[in-house]
Amino acid sequence: MRQSQLFYKTLKRAPKDEESINSQLLIRAGFIYKEMAGVWSFLPLGLRVLRKIEKIIREEMEKIGAQEILMSVLQPRFLWEETGRWSKEIGKVMYKTQEGKKETGLGPTHEEMITDIVRKSIKSWQDLPLYLYQIQNKFRKEPRAKSGLLRCREFGMKDLYSFHSSEEDFRKYYDTVKKAYFRIFKRCGLDSILTEASGAGFTKEITHEFQVLADGGEDRIIYCPKHHFSQNKEIAKLKTGDKCPICQGVLKEEKSIEAGNIFPLETKFSKQMSAFFTDRDGKKKLIVMGCYGLGVSRIIGVIVEVHHDQFGIIWPKEVAPFQIHLIPIELSSPRVGKDSEKLYRDLQKENLEILYDDRKNVFPGEKLVEADLIGLPIRIVISERTLKRDCVEVKERKKKEVKLVKRGHLLQFLKSNIKLNYV
Repeated sequence: MRQSQLFYKTLKRAPKDEESINSQLLIRAGFIYKEMAGVWSFLPLGLRVLRKIEKIIREEMEKIGAQEILMSVLQPRFLWEETGRWSKEIGKVMYKTQEGKKETGLGPTHEEMITDIVRKSIKSWQDLPLYLYQIQNKFRKEPRAKSGLLRCREFGMKDLYSFHSSEEDFRKYYDTVKKAYFRIFKRCGLDSILTEASGAGFTKEITHEFQVLADGGEDRIIYCPKHHFSQNKEIAKLKTGDKCPICQGVLKEEKSIEAGNIFPLETKFSKQMSAFFTDRDGKKKLIVMGCYGLGVSRIIGVIVEVHHDQFGIIWPKEVAPFQIHLIPIELSSPRVGKDSEKLYRDLQKENLEILYDDRKNVFPGEKLVEADLIGLPIRIVISERTLKRDCVEVKERKKKEVKLVKRGHLLQFLKSNIKLNYV
């Protein structure tokens, strides 16, 4: 991608009303645009990151046998009345509309809708287990819409629902999803901590959150540094300084951000909505359910909260909008211009994603400052000085060290030392 053709605009300073690190940097670097409190539009750079995260999620969902669907955003009132949630807490944050005598709402979650679909399709134990997920925007009247992409009124969500013939089968899949979530967060460059939490109106049982330590977090967790134990402070019976019940290590308390959660729904919704199946012995039984959520757009905010410095964003390789930022200095030089174009084409042939700063009327210092703000994993600078030594200047965004690499060895260097993800 030629930077002269990219639709983006960087800012020297973030808007004064933005307090969170993720909103400040994502706005300044031209990734997102604020429509109103808690509502964001994704610009080309931001959308590329969003699609990368969605790709990771889809790959990991496929590994655990989940099938993708897409449910309607509009949800009829009568489904929510079956569970009694239309007028309860979750129903109160739903955006609702009325046409004549019929009321509908914009989905803040999809338990009722997925249960309605499945109860009309599942007949016997032979139809189970079943795993269905979607990636879709949710809508909630968030009273504290703030913190950039961390607390929104409209947000991207991956919600997976599982359906089982027994509690034992559900527990096995619950553990399978845990492992998939750890893989997702690791691929996104996040070190997640499995944390016990309350049922939040979905279940009376303990649920699990995937928390990421961050100074900008709104949650607080009591956790073992070795990740053997963690509880949300809201339910924690232990405190900082106490011993971990598993490894006897000293527990700590820190701020964190919830990046995902999983819920044992059991038969709550199947009982309320009469979702049955016929077992092997011919008996009619309630379907056992599980629910597993990931804030897709929220993950972008979490990544930026964790991966940044005073100069800008530091994108992990697998979710970066581009892998390499190619920056010619003194582009007016015929030699620099010619060699930069050739290098751009050569890197593209290797299926590497390149952002090529081909702008001619921008000072070198401004290009480098902007590159740090945008935060691509690798910066390659080519100039008269480097060409005199038949080299290019290579720098990883997360490191201070700058290396001069012979042009003829560049591709091998990138493959061996940088280990970029080839598309």
